[in-house]
This record gives sequence, structure tokens and C-alpha cells, in this order.
Amino acid sequence: MIITISGTLGAGKSTVAEKLSKELGYKRYYIGQIRRDMAKEKGMTIEEYNAYGEKHPETDKDVDDYQKQLGQTDDNFIMEGRTSWFLIPQSLKIYIKVDSWEGARRIFEDLQIKNTRNEGVGLDTIEDVLKSNQKRMKSDDFRYKKYYKKNCFDETNFDFVIDSTDMTPEEVLEQILIFIKKEQEKKI
Repeated sequence: MIITISGTLGAGKSTVAEKLSKELGYKRYYIGQIRRDMAKEKGMTIEEYNAYGEKHPETDKDVDDYQKQLGQTDDNFIMEGRTSWFLIPQSLKIYIKVDSWEGARRIFEDLQIKNTRNEGVGLDTIEDVLKSNQKRMKSDDFRYKKYYKKNCFDETNFDFVIDSTDMTPEEVLEQILIFIKKEQEKKI
């Protein structure tokens, strides 16, 4: 089974994907980190790289081709990325959302502990992170509609949608595992 995970910023996608990977014994691919690394190589923050990508489709094309290829040649993995759900159409598609303020608070908290996200400078308050998140989501929405004619934030594209606003990562994981088990039982 291939599981794709998408959602809003700060929803806990990476935390849950990592826990799910361990629980199922599946390999995990994290497109956000691949893009952050690519941005860093160009001396850009992820926000700058996304803006650059609005006119340079190769910033998305390379990682998207990689996802498609994996979806055609591999099985039993988790792919975490905004476009993964339609690049690997046979996947079980999970969308994790969060209230925008809570998502910004979580990211801000994470940045205080360690700034490994390559989010850039000037994120000194939760409000700064909220504004940055809004710009990133707008850029993602613009790029994916432009290049693929797809809305990566349309919840109707997913098999399972969960709101993590008032949940711990463990609670989200538990609900996802229940859903996966039901889906597996349908195939028996």
C-alpha cells in the first residue's frame, strides 16, 4: 500500500508521517525536506524558492517526476507532499488540516527549538509565521494550479481528512491507523 499525506502548514504532517512510517515499517519520503534542501543549495529560503518556482517549473518538476517514478516502481511507502495525492493516484490519500493560527503557533514553537526548516529570517512572532504560511500556501496553490490545474488544498481529493487542531500527534496517528485498517479490510 502507498500512503500519501498532504495538508495545511503546521498540521503535524511530518510528525504523523514519521510515526506512521515506524508503525507500519514503511519507508517515508518527505518532499518538503527535498525542496528545502534544493532551496538551500540555491541560497534561498523555502519561501523564496517557492516564489522562484512560480516562473521556473523545474523546481517542482524534478521532485514530482521522482514521486511519479516511485509510485510506478515501488510499494509500501509513505509519501508526504502537496502534490503526492495526484502524482500517485493509486495511493491512499490522507489530508491533515489545522486552524491557521494553531499551525503558525506550532511552527513558531518548532523554530524556537531548532531552525532546521529553512523558513528564513524575520519570523520573530507567531503573526510573522502566520503571514509567511499564508504566502507559502498562496504560492503552492498558484504553482500547482498553473502547472497541473489542481487544487492541492481541496479536501474532496482525499480519502481521509482529519483536523489536528485539538489533537495530539498520537491521537491523529490512531485515527489514521483505524482508517487504514478499514481500507485494508475492504480489499480482503
